[in-house]
Amino acid sequence: MMLPITAYGHPTLKKKGEKIGKNYPELHMLIGNMFETMYESNGVGLAAQQINRAIRLFIVDASPFEEQHPETKDFKKVFINAYMQNEEGEIWEFEEGCLSVPGINEYVKRKSVINICYYDENFVFYENERFDGIKARIIQHEYDHNQGIMFIERLPNIKRLLLKGKLYDISTGKTKPGYKMLYPRKKTKR
Repeated sequence: MMLPITAYGHPTLKKKGEKIGKNYPELHMLIGNMFETMYESNGVGLAAQQINRAIRLFIVDASPFEEQHPETKDFKKVFINAYMQNEEGEIWEFEEGCLSVPGINEYVKRKSVINICYYDENFVFYENERFDGIKARIIQHEYDHNQGIMFIERLPNIKRLLLKGKLYDISTGKTKPGYKMLYPRKKTKR
């Protein structure tokens, strides 16, 4: 089932995710719906905050990058209760986008190698697993969502200032991305 994507400005996007257990209600159905939502929205990653759930869960499928980055072939994973051990290596810029911020793509600086601990969809634990390059980049972006951080917060202040109008249009529903979105509630006057 296609789920609505929380739009920029929605309070859930700022919430740090809570840990979940293997008995989380309908977890496998939720993961399946997240993959369907990600594919229908042409994404390569999706965090629970982006579907209005403040839990530590995100998914990735880097296969759309396979042509330029052959190492991403069949790189499809579920990350539950992920914990970033460290980030290392060279800092490199790469253009990132986000389903919650449609129409905005910007270059973000991140370190090139990560080590992360997480559970998969069957609650098998992976300790200190190492990823690099584009795989690390996608994981870092989604992990940030679980921490209540969006990629635009990693941009220089002047860049964010220049994007203010576009971000406002996204938060008020003026930007139409071609998939269903959940917008922040509008404040009403009393």
